[in-house]
Amino acid sequence: MNTAPPAAEGRTTLYHRRHAKQQVGKSLGHVAPALVLFFGVIPILTGAEHFTVLGGLEIAVGAAYLMLMVRELRHLRHNPFHRERVAWLELAAAGILALESYHIWHRHHEAELAGAPHRLHVLPWLYAAVALMYVVLAFRLNKLTDRQFLHLHAHGFAVRTQRLGPAHEFTWADVAAVEADGPADALVHQTDGQKHRISFGNTYDGAAHRDRLLAHAAPHLAAMPQAD
Repeated sequence: MNTAPPAAEGRTTLYHRRHAKQQVGKSLGHVAPALVLFFGVIPILTGAEHFTVLGGLEIAVGAAYLMLMVRELRHLRHNPFHRERVAWLELAAAGILALESYHIWHRHHEAELAGAPHRLHVLPWLYAAVALMYVVLAFRLNKLTDRQFLHLHAHGFAVRTQRLGPAHEFTWADVAAVEADGPADALVHQTDGQKHRISFGNTYDGAAHRDRLLAHAAPHLAAMPQAD
């Protein structure tokens, strides 16, 4: 599958070469919140705890969560590059952990009101912290993914091949030549004599993206006036 757009110019999101496996692994990692839900509703289902509005809400959110997980796996099976503006699965996971956090805290609070000694319970706070992390991911995953890109435009190009690395921008006035170097790398010769290597080796369809860059640069550099 080629994720590059058909047009020569434009911004293209770059994915890791193992993106599909990483996405499946991330989805399967959501089994942990499902287990939290399972152990949280067992006392209700077995009659050890009374059914409450909170318990019903936990079951409803859990059902939605499981459906979203199946939906996510189906999307990844047909298109591993499927993306949504909001990661609903992460948001549902946050809901489960937040509800279970409150449920545990409320259970201990009632016990203390009934005479049990006061104790510091870490688990509710841990669940709340992880729930907050899932909320952040739900709204920031797209921005994190978009950090890796190749942007071809009339005045030059920009690229970032590592999510935590810096972006590199080049204008045609600063570029003397761009040539292939290895299976999926490009070597940029700058007019000041410096060289900059752009590696697409860990990028999905990296050789194709490198070739798009070379094809984009060739006519622009050929049209540049040559120094005497």
